[in-house]
Amino acid sequence: MNSGSGGTGGFGRRAMLGGTVGMALAAAGLSAGNAWGDAPFHDDPFALGVASGDPWPDGFVLWTRLAPQPLAPDGAGGMPPYSVDVQWEVARDERFRSVVRRGRTRAVPELAHSVHVEVSGLQPGRHYYYRFRAGGVHSPVGRTRTAPPPHSRPKELDFAFVSCQAWFEGFYTAYRHLAEEDVDLVLHLGDYIYENAIDAMGGVRNVPVAAELRPEPMDLVQYRNRHALHRFDPDLIAAHRVHPFAVVWDDHEVEDNWARDRSKADTEPDQDPAVFRQRAAAAFQAYYEHLPLRLPNKPNGFEARMYRSLRYGRMATFHILDTRLFRDDQPCGDGTRSGCDERLTPGRTILGPEQEQWLHRGLGRSDTTWNMISQQIPVTQVDTDPGPGQAFVMDFWDGYADARRRLFKEITDRSVSNPVVLTGDMHRHLAADLKQNFGDPESPTLGVEFVGSSISTTKDGVDLDPSGARLLAANEHIKFTNFQRGYVRCSLTKESCRADFRVLPYVTSPGAPVSTRTSLVTEAGRPGIQPA
Repeated sequence: MNSGSGGTGGFGRRAMLGGTVGMALAAAGLSAGNAWGDAPFHDDPFALGVASGDPWPDGFVLWTRLAPQPLAPDGAGGMPPYSVDVQWEVARDERFRSVVRRGRTRAVPELAHSVHVEVSGLQPGRHYYYRFRAGGVHSPVGRTRTAPPPHSRPKELDFAFVSCQAWFEGFYTAYRHLAEEDVDLVLHLGDYIYENAIDAMGGVRNVPVAAELRPEPMDLVQYRNRHALHRFDPDLIAAHRVHPFAVVWDDHEVEDNWARDRSKADTEPDQDPAVFRQRAAAAFQAYYEHLPLRLPNKPNGFEARMYRSLRYGRMATFHILDTRLFRDDQPCGDGTRSGCDERLTPGRTILGPEQEQWLHRGLGRSDTTWNMISQQIPVTQVDTDPGPGQAFVMDFWDGYADARRRLFKEITDRSVSNPVVLTGDMHRHLAADLKQNFGDPESPTLGVEFVGSSISTTKDGVDLDPSGARLLAANEHIKFTNFQRGYVRCSLTKESCRADFRVLPYVTSPGAPVSTRTSLVTEAGRPGIQPA
């Protein structure tokens, strides 16, 4: 499904990376401007780049945020307190000789001058190029791709999934390599930002960070600045510019291990659920402002719906879940626990009733070869104690055992075709069989789970760390793990799903190479992980 619209020409990925780096560096050194509206900007208003997302057969959403000074302390990005006119174009070619759609919208201060344009009426299964114009300035040219026709049977679907990108713990070199991959879609499964306090030199990046940007964010201005800090990176900008993304949040977009309207237990004022809801609402809005999301995903205060599905012909359905906003609180006080009976309580939910019913219906009605369940935290059982006892992470599906039982029952009862769970959060690569009964190695395998490592979180890694060795010893169904940084590239055909676990030897300095640590396969109609 990777046949493009001719050669890349001047839109070659390496050329784009160089241009993006130059754009970011130039924007970082520009002085404040004072001309708006139809007058020229004095600074580059597209310093945060452009992006596309959530492809449908006839279109996609296009994104940018006007921010000539992305890290301005007031969170306004160097923009005025009024609306600015933005034009957009979509073309079949990178030089815009064949424009197929164009329009005009307004970037408003209430949404940090972000723009979300939902384009429709396009041809399925092909590349398009897009750009914006504001104040006489053209944005960089982006490239994206529509999904194939709903009932077509593509020969192949290539995608990647990523998660966990703490700006202060590592460089985004993985995104530089991902920008050079030939994939149809990138799934971001959470932790797009990290809320932790930042030191004066930006952690391993060793660049001065203004005092206003360092504290843990609590309000809209602070969350906007935290997003801008993570977003204002040339490698991340480059990946967004060439691939459509489908994004969903996890915990660090708000606060570590939050659950519904419950904050993590600490001494902060958001221990009051009412205060936490205000904090989360600010975080939700900033998330929407900085990512290519459609209007149904626009939050309304503390109310938001991030779960949704994307269909790629008869090849695959991506069921994208939100395991944060609707879950019950973690059992037994959170953390890693042994002997926690609360985690087994019937009726406990990690998705909430409405989302759970939506997922079960979607799985049952799906007529695609593959059903990709894209979500945040491990579904498979993860026993962390290699001895005779057991210990589980309460934040994982292990803390919501009855919700997992219900999901597995639906997969079995509805004869769901080839379920594959795609997961982030763990900061490690991992592959596991999903067993009907994890206590019995001989019980049926219902599907598989592929977990992707972090882009940068936890800094440099190693191939097999002590925790990984314990996981392999304690869990026969876990077939592989690796503790290096990276991402997962997947290829789907009607016969198989192949996962290439891409790794980098280091991220605490820039320029690392990328390689494939291992490749694993699950075959259609034959659930279970096998070597490629």
